[in-house]
Amino acid sequence: MLKVIVTALTLAYAGDGLPSKAPDAVGMSATRLESIDRVVQRGITAGGYPGAAVVVGRKGAAVWEKGFGKLSWSPASSAVDAERTIYDVASLSKVVGTTTAVMVLYDEKKVDLDAPVFRYLPAFSGGSRDLVTVRELLTHTSGLPAGRDLWRRARSPQQARDMVLETALAYHPGTNYIYSDLGADLLGMIVEAVSGQRLDIFLNNRVFGPLGMRDTYYRPPDSVRYRIAPTEVTPPRGYPLKGEVHDENAYALGGVAGHAGLFSTAVDLSIFAQMMLNGGTYDGVQILTEPTVALFTRRATGHRALGWDTADGDYGSGRYLTERAYGHTGYTGTSIWLDPDRQMFVVLLTNRVHAAKAQRPARIIADIRSDLSDAAVLAVLDGPTPVLAMPDAFRADSRIGWTRPKPDIRPVRCTKAKRSRGARSSRRSRVKCSAASRRASSSRAVKSVKARAAAKAKAKKSASSRSVKAKKASSRGSAVKAKRSTARSSSVKSRTAESSVRSKAATRAKTSAKKSTRTAKRN
Repeated sequence: MLKVIVTALTLAYAGDGLPSKAPDAVGMSATRLESIDRVVQRGITAGGYPGAAVVVGRKGAAVWEKGFGKLSWSPASSAVDAERTIYDVASLSKVVGTTTAVMVLYDEKKVDLDAPVFRYLPAFSGGSRDLVTVRELLTHTSGLPAGRDLWRRARSPQQARDMVLETALAYHPGTNYIYSDLGADLLGMIVEAVSGQRLDIFLNNRVFGPLGMRDTYYRPPDSVRYRIAPTEVTPPRGYPLKGEVHDENAYALGGVAGHAGLFSTAVDLSIFAQMMLNGGTYDGVQILTEPTVALFTRRATGHRALGWDTADGDYGSGRYLTERAYGHTGYTGTSIWLDPDRQMFVVLLTNRVHAAKAQRPARIIADIRSDLSDAAVLAVLDGPTPVLAMPDAFRADSRIGWTRPKPDIRPVRCTKAKRSRGARSSRRSRVKCSAASRRASSSRAVKSVKARAAAKAKAKKSASSRSVKAKKASSRGSAVKAKRSTARSSSVKSRTAESSVRSKAATRAKTSAKKSTRTAKRN
């Protein structure tokens, strides 16, 4: 009985996240960390996302754990809680889920990184595909295209899987880099083929469960739906998404895919991040070996490690993380960055794909990611580098390329007053509501009348203008015709007169000749 109680208490503690410490207890400045609040809030004010969850940790403790804004733009929406609000983490699934599963199997010598993929997935074979290795899938150099529209053609998860396995290469393996969701999907299938378990079950049994990540799963149950931040409002599926994976291809694959599908909280991800910084161990539980963590997070091809991305001043990592820092971003507005040299991590979760009011939410979230990383590094007072000077402004302060939120125009809605207010108060509320409705309706009616009047006036003016032009054209045509007719008439008269003169002259000449002849005969 005692053992059961102790075990239950241990599991409860494991799921509560990292222990909290004051910033100065881990060599950080609380004053400098306060800039995080301003930066994240500016993203909300700009309309980039309705809410966010942030956890900054250092030296085994959480030093800045906060929720900002709400789950959605609705005034009635719940406030974000870094511990309880669940987000669709999008492509963080590739590293927190799929890559970690491959690392576990690599530790157990069940997966060879340099083995051809067809060894584990015989259906993925033929031509240059026979040359693709597991390592090339991890570094996105397999030759696979970025993706396919599985959701448009597949009629079942199995058909979608078959389409992935049948995908032709876009280029020869190992010769180019293309960030590929399909490669991550194949990695997930390798995990399933080797372990004999579905990807989500394997991860729950081997990673999330042992770490106490109680709110991290694929296809979250309906019981936690009220805590899930919604994503897209008008997706191709035809209904608002909340608790279903946002990515259409992951949905076509059944909601469990190597490239997307994972849901989690900022606090759960802070546990995972600390496990990675600890070299694969957390709270006495070993998930990975330290050499494997070092291998998979070390830069391998360009800026990519094995599965993971690395910090190089771009992709949301900010300017100040060290060369050994690694992490990843997610399309829904998420990111996780870890800096082993500073023993620090930064987790950011948002749902920027949910009815963003800004016209360029992607630009906003990119700046917020980088600013958050920079603010955390700038707050470190005992790191591997000298204390850095605070900038005059963060990206969120400059807002270069950002847009103002679109106007939130809503119709006037009148509801019946509550009975508890009393008859007089209730009547006053109805009167005010009715007046507001009348004013709004009157305003719309006036605008409509004005618009129609303006349209008629414009049409009338246009018709009048066309009539005047037609008259002028007709007048000019008549004048021209008259001139031409007069000229022709004058010409005819002139020719007639000339002909008459010639005729009279000829007649006189003939008469004169006859007289001369008669005279001659007489003589």
